[in-house]
Amino acid sequence: MLRVLGVDPGLTRCGVGVVEVAPNRRARLVHVTVVRTPADMALEQRLLRIADGIAAEIDEHRPDAVAVERVFAQANVRTVMGTAQAAGLALHAAAARGLPVGLHTPSEVKAAVTGYGNADKRQVQTMIARVLGLDEAPKPADAADALALAVCHAWRLGSPDRVGPGPATLTPAQRAWRDAQAGTADSPLARAAAAARPGGGAPFAPGRGGAARRAGSVGGQP
Repeated sequence: MLRVLGVDPGLTRCGVGVVEVAPNRRARLVHVTVVRTPADMALEQRLLRIADGIAAEIDEHRPDAVAVERVFAQANVRTVMGTAQAAGLALHAAAARGLPVGLHTPSEVKAAVTGYGNADKRQVQTMIARVLGLDEAPKPADAADALALAVCHAWRLGSPDRVGPGPATLTPAQRAWRDAQAGTADSPLARAAAAARPGGGAPFAPGRGGAARRAGSVGGQP
């Protein structure tokens, strides 16, 4: 089993989720939490609390790898700065423990989990619950986003272009990821996502289209 810890960075809410993924790409929830800091706390104290929270989760759950959302510039400089600072804390905690790190854009994570790179928050939450066999989506969105990052990274480590012995062994989300990788729109999930998009449209295929921005992140929270 591969254990991955995902971090959805943010100053106010920093999601941390841990999943285990079997060789057949079946995933299960290990733990999920959100490290919170009040907006009126001094910045250095907020960063210390987040750093301590991430470090504690890594030390307790001992992941094989850490996945962090890749931060992109946007018009709201204050938000992206806080997000980048929190992401840096996650990178430092992983490096200090000799853990490999994967950075994934919001669109990559959405495509991995839903088969559609422009999926909304609700779609990501719904699909991560299905992938992990949960009765309901983890809340708040930052928690679901952290789990989605972890699942995305684990599936990529398992070679997303090779999805296993056959389609019958895959979950709907995994089949959608396979189809998205191949640029195929003939996945029920991909078709549903495309239909839900204003004006319709083809499912997202990793590596195609423009650069993702934090404003369109998985969770979109600072």
